[in-house]
Amino acid sequence: MSYEKQLGMFLLQYPVKAKGVPSHKWSMQVPSDVTGEAGGGAVLLCTFTHPHKYYDGMITVIWRIREPYNGSQVFRCVVHSSSDHCQTAVSYKGKYKLLGNPRHNNISIKVDNLTWTDGNRYYCRVEFAGDIHDRYESRNGIRLHIIAAPRIVNITVLPGPDHIFSARCTAEGEPLPSLTWTGPSAGNSTSTYSQNHQITKELHALAQDGRYTCTATNSLGRAEGSVYFYKFRAVGDSSVLLTLLFALGIKLLLLLVILGAVVCQRKVHSAAQETLSRPQVQESNYENLNHSNNRPSPATAATQ
Repeated sequence: MSYEKQLGMFLLQYPVKAKGVPSHKWSMQVPSDVTGEAGGGAVLLCTFTHPHKYYDGMITVIWRIREPYNGSQVFRCVVHSSSDHCQTAVSYKGKYKLLGNPRHNNISIKVDNLTWTDGNRYYCRVEFAGDIHDRYESRNGIRLHIIAAPRIVNITVLPGPDHIFSARCTAEGEPLPSLTWTGPSAGNSTSTYSQNHQITKELHALAQDGRYTCTATNSLGRAEGSVYFYKFRAVGDSSVLLTLLFALGIKLLLLLVILGAVVCQRKVHSAAQETLSRPQVQESNYENLNHSNNRPSPATAATQ
């Protein structure tokens, strides 16, 4: 839902008096709960009223977490006199941005790139310059809930006593996902434990080789992860030994073929280079002609 729609619905429940109309007291209107998805954003709505008929001085906007008045500040901005722009002074990790206009009694903010650590209670506060009583802060605050589709955090096979192995899967999500194991020994006993937004399920006493898959599901989606289990066998098992030797023999044969091909190619290349670099003896046409001219003609030989 867009910020404008959220604000419209919010103002229907908590109407704010127009600027310049006296309300005779300070008050703040905030929702009790807001939900945002991990990786996305959430809008924290906050509007207020004040006892002044008209105020055009400096305004300071503050948002805290955990507790009112003494909680850590995650956002602060200042509107200077005769201005509508709120200059940001604090924005924790750059995640907080003002959406409302303090001159219009609206100090709503948006939180981006939500993570699990953002799930907290938030308190808005507004301060006018001058009188120490010209400031007000929400006492109940807004509870921000973080939701997330399931994600497999870790999946592995663990050794145990007496050479008994187990498969362990850890996933996270909100609502907390449910975990299911499938595979050759999926009917074995399991144990499950959870903490905060993470849940772990362990499949005990793996006895059969094969692929084991962990599936995590909640109302927002589904995630899967797999692990392969092959139980160690003694070297005396002739079938296993023969299989290993056969595989190694094939690899060695392929390696020898590749090396032979490389050697032959280098020899052919070297022979070609030697042929090209050898000087070629060319016959001289002139020399052949001179030898031919030095021979006595038949008439001359007969005369002698």
